[in-house]
Amino acid sequence: MGRQDLADALDDELRKRLLPPTAVRALGRWLAGSGAQYVTGTGGHAVEYVPAHWSGVEPWPVELPERTQTATARISRDQVVASTRRAAERSEWSEALIASYVWGQGRTGYGPHRLKEILAEPTVDDALAMAGATLRQEGAVAAYRGLHGAVKGLGPAFFTKFLYFLDQANRLDQVYFRALATDAPAAPRELILDQRVARVMRAHATRVGADMALASAPDVAAWIWSDSGWTSHRYGVYLGWIHAATGQLASAGAGWPGSRPDLLELALFDGVWNPAACPLANPAA
Repeated sequence: MGRQDLADALDDELRKRLLPPTAVRALGRWLAGSGAQYVTGTGGHAVEYVPAHWSGVEPWPVELPERTQTATARISRDQVVASTRRAAERSEWSEALIASYVWGQGRTGYGPHRLKEILAEPTVDDALAMAGATLRQEGAVAAYRGLHGAVKGLGPAFFTKFLYFLDQANRLDQVYFRALATDAPAAPRELILDQRVARVMRAHATRVGADMALASAPDVAAWIWSDSGWTSHRYGVYLGWIHAATGQLASAGAGWPGSRPDLLELALFDGVWNPAACPLANPAA
């Protein structure tokens, strides 16, 4: 079998083996403990940043503190959604990107410099506008495909944040939300995929590959769940797995909301479950 054949075989097995019992228990404990605050929504999930560090980034969202502030501020998912929604309503696409980028970078020192370079790219506004239209018309994977490689410096780890918050903002539009509700089957929701989440998926895929005696399982898992540059196919695999695993958790009797795949994404980002440290078992067993 070639490497792509091995990758396809591993993807097929991942669809069958979602979360092992150890993961279900760990996620259930988190939901009953520190994760309880997110049961009704992840909007309160916030990160810290220093507004003054973002001096010179334009157009700065009016919803965020003035960049004369040198003290640490916090920005929540709800705040980013609100800022993204208002910017998108005015077709200020660079502004819509800024709030999600600030949230994604937090206190990381090189974030402002990288964002200035991205915003200076001549293709940025058109690419973001096209992605917004594609998201509404064709869904998450198509929007991902359109942004992949479209803007120099803007990789999936950050443009999936932009798409996630834009999707959340879209769903505040009741006409749009009702239109989505009539679609069958429903398209997977937009979710964030970044390095931290990809590494959890890599560790899980490595364990699944070893358990199925797949040749070169660690190498194959490292190839398909690399640290960056994921293809739109890989993003579709990720969305399908997260949505299916969310359904598994909802059926486990731990009170996990079945309509909230972003809650699982947040838990994976926070390292609630470490596949490398857990014995692998078929959750159906």
